[in-house]
Amino acid sequence: MIALLEPLFQGDLAPHGEALQCAPQAPAGALHVAGLVRSPDLLGRVLRQHATHLGVEGDDLRAVASSWSLDYLGMLLPPAAAAASVLQHVFPMAADQVWVRLGPGAHALSFHICNLGQQRRGASTEERYSALLRQHLEPLFLALRRLTGIAAKILWGNAARNLEPVLDQAVALTGGSPPIVHDRQQLLHNPAWGIAGETTEPGWANPLPGPQREVRMRFDGRAHTVKLHRQCCLFHLLPGEDYCGACPLSPTHR
Repeated sequence: MIALLEPLFQGDLAPHGEALQCAPQAPAGALHVAGLVRSPDLLGRVLRQHATHLGVEGDDLRAVASSWSLDYLGMLLPPAAAAASVLQHVFPMAADQVWVRLGPGAHALSFHICNLGQQRRGASTEERYSALLRQHLEPLFLALRRLTGIAAKILWGNAARNLEPVLDQAVALTGGSPPIVHDRQQLLHNPAWGIAGETTEPGWANPLPGPQREVRMRFDGRAHTVKLHRQCCLFHLLPGEDYCGACPLSPTHR
């Protein structure tokens, strides 16, 4: 694990910190994220591997792309966001600065960078998250959209779904640190910050926020409030699967 991350990822959280590694050279077999972005053939082979793992046949790979992105984001975002918000440290996160190692079924196993980046204490939310959002996720999502036809809002909804618990836990563990609270607000609830808020490049609207309904459900003999996902992730289109318990499109929640 990168030494900077060790205090943040102890015990059960350690695997999340170990998902990001730093060495002068990327490991053999790791894929350059820029290569995935620029090569439809390479990205297509990755998605086909994931489709085989999921038992998906045919040419509709939208649900496959969503499933693959959830795995990818679940590994990438915890260490990158914890560093950016808790430590105010920005790792090099642009697509041409990151390699990903894939395992069976094309699941993301780990990410690799070749240098540690820099401290950005006092920098704005966008300054600390711009490379991750605009130079990594945005071009990767565009490549997935062109290849499969998946809607952008689904991919950004998957990103928000993985980012939110990281920031929520960071807020809780720091006793409500104002800078982290501010990052959470800007990233997850302020769609305008890329245009008229904190911005270094006007004209980019923040795609992470989205409406989240809350519903009351009964289980274990008690009523509970359940926050639904911002977007459906198409899980119900996979073989043998149904709507997840927090799907906004589930007939249970309509």
